Amino acid sequence: QVFLMDEPLSNLDAKLRVQTRAELIKLHRRLNVTTVYVTHDQIEAMTMGQRIAVMKDGHIMQCDSPMQLFRHPANMFVAGFIGTPSMNFVPAQLKKEGSSYIVDCGSFQLAAPKEQTGKLDNWVGKKLVFGVRPGDIFDAGLTNSVASTPENTIDTKVDVIEPMGEITAVYLTIGTASLVASLSSDTLASDGKPLKVSIDLNRTHLFDAETEIAIY
Repeated sequence: QVFLMDEPLSNLDAKLRVQTRAELIKLHRRLNVTTVYVTHDQIEAMTMGQRIAVMKDGHIMQCDSPMQLFRHPANMFVAGFIGTPSMNFVPAQLKKEGSSYIVDCGSFQLAAPKEQTGKLDNWVGKKLVFGVRPGDIFDAGLTNSVASTPENTIDTKVDVIEPMGEITAVYLTIGTASLVASLSSDTLASDGKPLKVSIDLNRTHLFDAETEIAIY
């Protein structure tokens, strides 16, 4: 026995959609029946699915658990589709300095994660795309779970601030590059002012610009 649900919540308003989603989750747990749930809403997929198949043009881009899709996307399509706000993408090149690798985004540079260095030699000098999720960017002026170091801290300018309660969405520019950061509501960010931000390097991503396949 298999249930097929084809966008069952699409015509509901936002509040009722959240309530009904919770009821469907409880129903599934009670009946314990395999359910194929079709949706264009990645929040529905992430909250309800135990395994999610992300599709594009009729092809499965990646099929995995919600957190694997979020933390280890197979390509740029999955990386950009999963997560709100979506992942930041910046054109980049990889440089090697001694035994270290530097991700050069033009307007800023960051160290590549140390645990990824074994797979990077073949990518030095090639056209790549750097990716980082808004939630993995931190106000360097605050005490964070990620310590600020010269390797992970960049100078930015604040364009727009959107207070959202516990989280504040901050739109940043660094030269010609733009980033969106989901910062603590305690952030020191101010419209039009400089802001130092630190990035969790272990949560960064690198993609092949041509194939859009994830390198790490």
